[in-house]
Amino acid sequence: MEGAISMAFERKLSKSIIGKLQDEQLYNDYLLPDIRKGDVFPAIRKEKITFYHAGGNLFSYGKNGFETNIKFASVSKLIKKGKEETYINEKDLGKIRTIKKFTDEYKGIKENCSRYSGIEAIGVSKVCEKDSYVKTDNDIVVLDVETSLESLDEDRSQDRIDLLLLNKRKKQLRFYEAKDFSNGEIRSRMGKKPKVVEQIIRYKTQVKVKGIKIIEAYNKYISIVNGIFSIDLEEIIDIDPDVYLLIFGFDRDQRSGQFKKYIKNDNSLKGIKGYSIGDMNNLKIENLWKGSKKLCT
Repeated sequence: MEGAISMAFERKLSKSIIGKLQDEQLYNDYLLPDIRKGDVFPAIRKEKITFYHAGGNLFSYGKNGFETNIKFASVSKLIKKGKEETYINEKDLGKIRTIKKFTDEYKGIKENCSRYSGIEAIGVSKVCEKDSYVKTDNDIVVLDVETSLESLDEDRSQDRIDLLLLNKRKKQLRFYEAKDFSNGEIRSRMGKKPKVVEQIIRYKTQVKVKGIKIIEAYNKYISIVNGIFSIDLEEIIDIDPDVYLLIFGFDRDQRSGQFKKYIKNDNSLKGIKGYSIGDMNNLKIENLWKGSKKLCT
């Protein structure tokens, strides 16, 4: 089964797709500037590159060119007497103009994309905005998000891990699962361990079983992005055997109250390593890496 799984986990992009992408106006005039400033995060998949924004899949590009969710592309305008109207009445419905090209309403598509993201995806995007492998020269960078691995459990099809960091100095990968403090999966219920414990254990098994294949796939990933974005990431030699839990989204009172009661003192997350921060806007990626330790007392 491992052979089938490792074949399913690939990071590659043909030269023909890369060449076509680099000729696209949407890429050169809109996406690339946003990638450089951290507003869009590019991730290599199997013969496809995905562009994330605010936690959502803004665009993907493959053999069929650019694609986006129909909900994001539902951008329309009504022009009356040379002025764009904000409000319309029913008789104006037939006069609404829809977009003909993605470049016509790039900003509107981005706005729609951000409206559909979940709270945890938005949290992860805060790290990407500041610490994308394209944007920053720091030792610690975000290399990927939403890493999807074929499950080792016959009852599941996929395991999707939220965040992948690269320590450039150590040439090491490390996975994180991100949970907002409001998520009930980080708390024990009726004496049962939190659901996230099983999730983290499952992910750690994935790393143990497929660690070498993951390193190989991401070395191909690095080779591709080095060429596309003119950067110089070095090859990975190691992967952290642990998978860490990132908890965020709590205020000062919750940290001294509920967080202390349900996370640190009840031992329900015993053995799970991780990091906690109230506001993801204040997260420093170096602290996330260095400060990740056992969450329970």
